[in-house]
Amino acid sequence: MELSINNVSKSYKQNKALSDFTLTFTPGVYALLGPNGSGKSTLMNIITENLKADSGIITYNGRDIKKMGAEYLYLLGYMPQYPGIYPQFTAEEYLYYIAALKGVKDPTAQITDALREVELDDVRSMRTSTFSGGMKQRLALAQAVIGDPKILLLDEPTAGLDPKQRIAVRNYISKISLDKIVIIATHVVSDIEYIAKTAIFLKKGIVADCGSPSELARKSEGKVWVIRCGTDEVTSYQNSFKVINIYSDGQDVNLRILSDTKPSDGAEPASPSLEDEYIHVFAV
Repeated sequence: MELSINNVSKSYKQNKALSDFTLTFTPGVYALLGPNGSGKSTLMNIITENLKADSGIITYNGRDIKKMGAEYLYLLGYMPQYPGIYPQFTAEEYLYYIAALKGVKDPTAQITDALREVELDDVRSMRTSTFSGGMKQRLALAQAVIGDPKILLLDEPTAGLDPKQRIAVRNYISKISLDKIVIIATHVVSDIEYIAKTAIFLKKGIVADCGSPSELARKSEGKVWVIRCGTDEVTSYQNSFKVINIYSDGQDVNLRILSDTKPSDGAEPASPSLEDEYIHVFAV
């Protein structure tokens, strides 16, 4: 199973939102990382055919998706960043409605499983108008997996979730990715660091870097430092270096700094993370 994107570009007037994006996706989790305006949502909307590319071609198992028509759309599951959920429906009714739109003939087992996995099975009969933002977010994920799509696109899937719910959603995404292509657009590096097989850094519509999270993290080897200093020194370090994290124990302050060279005699090297490399790529 392959979804191949070849030289796809998209502009909005004079703004180049996506420039010659090329990548082949196979089953597993892919993360699109980048700040607002980097092209993540544009790419997702082009893959779902909600948006037309200016140039390039997308194929599924060698077939042009434009020629596949509805056959391709039935392969998709999509969770938008701002899901529209009808407030008069209960959670269960909403999923039955989505299943009907997708042409799923006997969705009961899928609905039960999806509600359980996103931890909404105990509120399945409650109207969605009573749901919190996090509950609606989890229901939006549940609707995306109805119909057993082969390509699952998730735009900010963990927004508004508490730490326990984030872990549950991450584990669920990881489990279902065994036989699906899962593409996640997110700002939260920690959400994908341990489940994505490939992370894609998008910067102003261009792939700035691409690789496994561990491969990308290693690119910051020798550039991450920890410094213990007084509170009166913090501003000076912030003015001179990229300070990634500041932690105070009530007396001194621990700084995590990104620098190509040792920032001070007291600095100690630290093991790099994907977030460190993200800051390195996007802070310049």
